[in-house]
Amino acid sequence: MSATLGALLSTLQPDWSIVMLERLDGPAQESSNAWSNAGTGHAGLCELNYMPDPSDPARAADIGRQYALSQQFWAALVDNGDIDGPRSVVNPTPHMDVVFSERDIAYLRERFATLRRLPLFADMEYSEDPETIRAWAPLLTEGRDPAQPMAATRHTAGTDVDFGALTHALVNTMTARGARVRTHHEVTSLSRSADGVWSVGGRDRREKRRFYVRSRFVFVGAGGYALKLLQKARIPEVRGYAVFPLGAQFLRTDHPDVVERHDAKVYGQAAIGAPPMSVPHLDRRIVDGRPALMFGPYATFSTKLLKHGRLRDLFTTIRFHNVAPLMAVGIQNLGLVRYLIGQLVASRRRKFAELERFYPTADPVDWDLIQAGQRAQLIKPDRRRVGVLTFGTEIVTGADGTIAGLLGASPGASIAPPLMADLLAACFPEEHARWQPTLQRLMPGLGAAPVDTEECAADPDASAAG
Repeated sequence: MSATLGALLSTLQPDWSIVMLERLDGPAQESSNAWSNAGTGHAGLCELNYMPDPSDPARAADIGRQYALSQQFWAALVDNGDIDGPRSVVNPTPHMDVVFSERDIAYLRERFATLRRLPLFADMEYSEDPETIRAWAPLLTEGRDPAQPMAATRHTAGTDVDFGALTHALVNTMTARGARVRTHHEVTSLSRSADGVWSVGGRDRREKRRFYVRSRFVFVGAGGYALKLLQKARIPEVRGYAVFPLGAQFLRTDHPDVVERHDAKVYGQAAIGAPPMSVPHLDRRIVDGRPALMFGPYATFSTKLLKHGRLRDLFTTIRFHNVAPLMAVGIQNLGLVRYLIGQLVASRRRKFAELERFYPTADPVDWDLIQAGQRAQLIKPDRRRVGVLTFGTEIVTGADGTIAGLLGASPGASIAPPLMADLLAACFPEEHARWQPTLQRLMPGLGAAPVDTEECAADPDASAAG
């Protein structure tokens, strides 16, 4: 997110002084790292958790629209020579869903019928025929009982994204235009001076000394640390907010005989009680030009808020005003608690059995368990329920627009460009009109009216007017 904002700002206003402060020795070592996430370009094509009601396509359609804007922005960077060819970052990879019970088949059939009426999803395919599914993804049908019910959808416009390489490309874009990146700089304080300028302070972990930076605008894109930094800034907009850390593991293989037979990202249904981010999926990945497969995620728990964080992290975010939302979420999500306990005590054999539901003939020798990123799921105060656990991405902006931060998780990096464009409109209203032509060149669909999903759901011919 920070790299995206830096690339945008340095393009729109190259005479401004821009600095990125990174606590590690380089960018993209946390959740943006290629092996800290599944690399899915989230477009609503296969993520069943974005559409729990198969008759309501609103969220899937909105995410699909935003991802289309991201692709436009990345393509503009390729055209400008900022990214060395699209295949170094984004690779075409079909997106699929697969389900195995009569109840889930009925759900998927209705979801398909709803989505294909929308222009973004018009090319989606559906099948309950094992031979068709075998042609789409052979590993799903090898060794499977032919009597087992099965259904799948497929969309060939899906993508696999190396978000680590993308982040480095964005950082290179901003530094080429004069922005500075200071690594080993861990921010520990945020305060506003009497003159309205922010003072950003912290530790230079390499030089073992304190640093201070004064800035008229601050964006907090610190992943799991974002909430505690916004709390330090004392902005009332985060009062009552809390976070719940969730980690993940994946099984990974680069065995060529396995990898070459699977060219898709295949999502299924989450287990009962599992959080939406734990939807199981078998993904083809391209990282540093090399193909591999990943399956997961398997939930892990730690009080760290970053993969390279500290065990005390979670406790540093607890305040008097967010204790009640935290407790309420714990009480309301006992199913999630049971799911997490089950995941934490699960043996490798039990974890591998989940892969075998997708790929019945998988060989344990071919797969290694890897640790992915650490997510800080957002807890928000709620008048009726006291606190709610959310599973999305949210920008929080201070009342006067001089500070903003990003909280939450998926779809995250997939929709960073349109989110940062919204942030620019909110935080720089005077400059935004002047920037609009350049923003439209970078993202031609920006500002276009979204498709009326209610009308399309009701009228199969409405997609023609999309």
